[in-house]
Amino acid sequence: MRILITGISGFVGPHLARHIASTAPEAEVWGLVWAADPAQAPSSIQQIEGDLTDISSVKAALDEVRPEIIFHLAAASSVASSWDHPGRFLEVNAVGTVNLLEVVRTLGLDARVVVSSSAEVYGAVPTEQQPITEDSPLEPLSPYAASKAAQDLLTAQYYHGYGMPTVRLRLFHHTGPGRPTQFVASSFAHQIARIEKGLDPTRLAVCNLEAIRDFTDVRDVTRAYWLAATRGVPGDAYNVCSSRRTSIRRVLDMLLAHSEVEVEVEVDPDRLRAADIPCLVGDHSKFSDTTGWQPEIPLVQTLGDLLNWWRDEL
Repeated sequence: MRILITGISGFVGPHLARHIASTAPEAEVWGLVWAADPAQAPSSIQQIEGDLTDISSVKAALDEVRPEIIFHLAAASSVASSWDHPGRFLEVNAVGTVNLLEVVRTLGLDARVVVSSSAEVYGAVPTEQQPITEDSPLEPLSPYAASKAAQDLLTAQYYHGYGMPTVRLRLFHHTGPGRPTQFVASSFAHQIARIEKGLDPTRLAVCNLEAIRDFTDVRDVTRAYWLAATRGVPGDAYNVCSSRRTSIRRVLDMLLAHSEVEVEVEVDPDRLRAADIPCLVGDHSKFSDTTGWQPEIPLVQTLGDLLNWWRDEL
């Protein structure tokens, strides 16, 4: 079995590669890396260079690998940054996905393609209509969300138009060891770890602490990717989430409970979004009924592991 993971040097990619190695050790795993990105794929897998925004580059990579399963993780993923670079986000997330799918089609590859969509595509769903199901309309509020909605719909079109076995995962918030600091839980953990080591003053910059989110451990998410590829129904979209309502304030409190530092919490205006979603909680029953997946790792463990990872990194 030949497997290609785009975005292998990102947050989820290395976790997914490790999961595949333990679940399907016979698989030949390749990681698509962007030549302009200095980050490297895990040493345990083969890597090949490619630029999703350059279709000839994508064709050369896929023609060499000839994958049977593709996990499309590569993306421009910061909601905040998307307001400054909306065109770039559309190019990477929507056009890049079309380039990938078009190459799969024109090369005649019989590959299952699992595409990483986002719960941000749902927008500000009224709280009384949550947890959100896959039937909820796509009403994106940010340039990032709009680019992911375009990606999501285009992926469905390749199933309906060409019969390509695509599966979309609409991922709600996920975190854990290795998460970059532009994401809220990792930002808090990184700041706490620096304060513990005396590298920063005891002032902790925060965003909107009243927002409600649905957090899942990245290691549970990697199991979801594998099950989507092996048990998911082609053409379908699935929510991947914990269905737990957790305020950002609660996330901060749980992280501080893992530490003995005293901090002064200060709202940083630069961390507030232009159009914030007050509550985003999903229903994963469709995916669970189809694949048997369930979130297993409690959030308190996830956050403790994240904080310890930052302590080691520093």
